[in-house]
Amino acid sequence: MSRPHRRQFLQWGAGAVALLVMSRAAWAQAYPDRPIKLVVPSPAGSPPDMMARILSDKIGAALGQPVIVENKPGAGGTIGAKTVVTAEPDGHTLMIGSTSNLLIAPLIYKNAGYDAGTFAPVARISETTEVLAVHPSVQANSVAELIALAKARPGTLNFASAGIGTLPHIEGELLKSRAQIDISHVPYRGGGQALTGLVAGQVQMMFSVLTQMLPYIKEGRLKGLAVVSAARSKLAPEVPTMVESGFDQFVTTSMTVLVAPAGTPMAIRQKINQAVAAALASPEVQQAYAAIGADARRSTPDELAADLIREQQRWRRIIETTRVTAE
Repeated sequence: MSRPHRRQFLQWGAGAVALLVMSRAAWAQAYPDRPIKLVVPSPAGSPPDMMARILSDKIGAALGQPVIVENKPGAGGTIGAKTVVTAEPDGHTLMIGSTSNLLIAPLIYKNAGYDAGTFAPVARISETTEVLAVHPSVQANSVAELIALAKARPGTLNFASAGIGTLPHIEGELLKSRAQIDISHVPYRGGGQALTGLVAGQVQMMFSVLTQMLPYIKEGRLKGLAVVSAARSKLAPEVPTMVESGFDQFVTTSMTVLVAPAGTPMAIRQKINQAVAAALASPEVQQAYAAIGADARRSTPDELAADLIREQQRWRRIIETTRVTAE
């Protein structure tokens, strides 16, 4: 290529890049130009759904377009997640991801078709603490006593969950593996039904969101044995952690995050991130989150990307330990 032609080619290339950058900047500046769909891959009334609905109005007001929450539960959250994977990466389709559907489901469902790295990270939203609780008829007031009971009566204790592959299921299997006890899993169709079964004495034990269990624990209708957070919860400071109960590294708090389809421009994600950060900083949202046991946790898209990589590696080790699989 002659020098004049090479110069023209380089000038054309530089112009094309500049045009592309300008068009993306203009696209981000115009965003959003229609309502935003916020997919929640879990049922209405679930913790991720409640968090999404608390945030949606605030984010919508900041961005100037309504944010419409759509529940798409099923198959451990993979049904809803797959709809976001294939959505147009223009910021008008987002997803509330949780530990269950974003980190666990891709590891146990053979045909999930995605993992946490498939999505474009937008913002971290919160962390939620769970608690191990037992029915009052269970003759155990600590994790150590529960394990002793399970070893004395192998195969007689059942633990409930919101379904196969959900976080409470994995936590129960992790306890079973780490303590080397013989307990049986009873999956229900959702956390509400599982909790009802536990309170009724149909099952003997369950891990679930602390705020869902706490009223029953305070009334004496359940006994709280341990929380799964690294430190004791301010909501129930008298309940020890699983680590304090003798299980090193048994920390399984659930993270809730906001993600977008891969390829969503960073400028758009940063714009959404700023709206989320402002919402999470508001006393109204913080109080609403605290009421459902969620700790508001802000992050940049890059910080979230690093968090997801680290968490996916940690949950891969947990799934390898529990050997949980789902069809």
